[in-house]
This record gives sequence, structure tokens and C-alpha cells, in this order.
Amino acid sequence: MKNSVKTPMQPQMNAPLVKVLHALQARDYHFVTVTPTTHRLVNQRPENRWSRSLQDIFGWNRPFAASTPDAELFELMQAAGIVRPLAQGWQSLIRVSSLNNTLFAHSPFPTDASDAVFLGPDTYRFIRAIDQALPGLHKPIKRCVDIGTGPGTAAILLASMLPETEVWGVDINQNALTIAASNAGANGVSNVRFQYSNLLNDIDGHFDLIVANPPYLVDPLERAYRHGNGALGAQLSLDIVDTALTRLAPGGTLMLYTGVAMLAGEDPFINAISPKIKSAGATYSYIEIDPDIFSEELMNEAYYEAERIAAVWLQVQKP
Repeated sequence: MKNSVKTPMQPQMNAPLVKVLHALQARDYHFVTVTPTTHRLVNQRPENRWSRSLQDIFGWNRPFAASTPDAELFELMQAAGIVRPLAQGWQSLIRVSSLNNTLFAHSPFPTDASDAVFLGPDTYRFIRAIDQALPGLHKPIKRCVDIGTGPGTAAILLASMLPETEVWGVDINQNALTIAASNAGANGVSNVRFQYSNLLNDIDGHFDLIVANPPYLVDPLERAYRHGNGALGAQLSLDIVDTALTRLAPGGTLMLYTGVAMLAGEDPFINAISPKIKSAGATYSYIEIDPDIFSEELMNEAYYEAERIAAVWLQVQKP
């Protein structure tokens, strides 16, 4: 694959949004984001029609009265342009999730827009897997990249854990890059840069660590955060493996969290990538983190032959 190298561009962060995130940090805000199905079911309960707390406003994304947040916070929200008026009350145009004692802004619910940015249960599993795998790496990490960075979660947390490392977060979603830059600013992380790139085509050089939590579903709306392209949504994950095999530095590591639709007891993803990894002289480890996720997707015609969708963790080691 031939790289088209461009001058790295740092997206502009939303400074007023950073102030909102700082205000939430000062108010000891925290919220664990659930799946869209769970979110919808919980919000449909009659008693959850209106917000009573900051978690309701920024986590569950429920309508709220102007008096629910304190006056200072509501003023900051208006200055950041992240509230919209309703027939009655207001609603936040962002959600905020907490992970590893860090806050991350992302898109409101429901995430129907083509450029929606989502942080959810997959993100928590992804970061947990990185946390567990990182101490086992023996090669110093001088340069790393998060492919499909979304709200910048992995890139920001890696930058905070590896303060001497040059960290990149790349995405094809410009909205994601703006939100990621704002999240980095809010968390005081300076050794991370965000740039538009289709895979690694728009950024040069090699990397000691490549991480990715790509979209892996078949999404009829083809939303950037969800649609993985190709048969059963697997194409982007396959492309990331191909890219890593050419762009990892000697001794470098790929950490990939993705989902796989299992067919007739077989795993088509590992069957496709195993020969490529061995041909490149690399080694790998591979485990199922969760054997059954997004079961509602099996009602989609594209998954008619699938038995289940599993969350998997692939770690590739370049010689």
C-alpha cells in the first residue's frame, strides 16, 4: 500500500466545551454509558421522562428544566452551543461518559447522524484490554496511533499513561476529530495529536503500537461509528490488520478489539487473517472477550446465517 503523506493538521478544539467538561469534573460527575437498546428501554420508563440530575442531563440525555443544572453550568452550556430548546425545557447536544476517572464528550442519543460519535460498552472493554496488555510489552513505545479514534478515548488515555510517547488519533469523521481534540484539551493531555486519515494512508512513518476499536456491524444507515463495510461488517477490521503488518515498526504491536459474526461454528475473521500474519513472519494471540454481543443484530437480514456476534481481542507482534 502506497501512503499519501499530508502535513498533519491539529483539529481545533471547542474551548467552551472544554469549560463545560471542566465544570463537570469539578462537580464530580460520572456516568457509565450503556448500549443504545438499554438506553432506550430505561428512558422509556415514565419516571425517567425528565432529568433530575447531571447524570440524567449528560448521561441519559433526557430533557431538563433550566433550573436543574446550577446557573453557572447552564450558562457554560449555552456559551458552548450544546443545548437546544424543546417545546418544554431543554436538551443537551452532547453526552459525557466517564472512563478511568476521565470524562469524554460524545454525541447525543439517539446516534442517528452519519457523523455521530459514540462511546459505549465496546469502549470500556477495549480500554480494559489495553490496560491489561500494555504492561506485557517489552519494546519501548516511542510512537503509537489509535485508528478510528472516535472521541479520542484510547489515544488520550494512552497519552496520559505514556507521557514521553508521540500519540496520534486518526479518523475519517471530522466531527469525531473536533470532539477528540476537545476531550484532550479538557483532560490536559499535550502529547496527543488528531488528524484526518483513512486508516494510515494520510499519515507517514511507522509505529511501535497501533490500537483500534473499529466499527464492525452491518449498518443500513452506514454511520461512520458503526458500519464496518464488507461481508458481515468485517472489512475494516481486515484492512486494519493488513495496514498494521506494513506500518508496525520492528518489534511493534497491534492491539485490535472488534466483533466477529460466527458462521456454522467457524470464526471467519481469524481464518482470514491467520495466514497473512504468519506470512509476514509475525505472531499473534487471539481470544473471545465476550461470546455474545449485539444479539438484536441477528434480526437483520445481513446476519441471517450468523449464529452469534462475539467480541474478540487480537494482538499481533511484529518481529
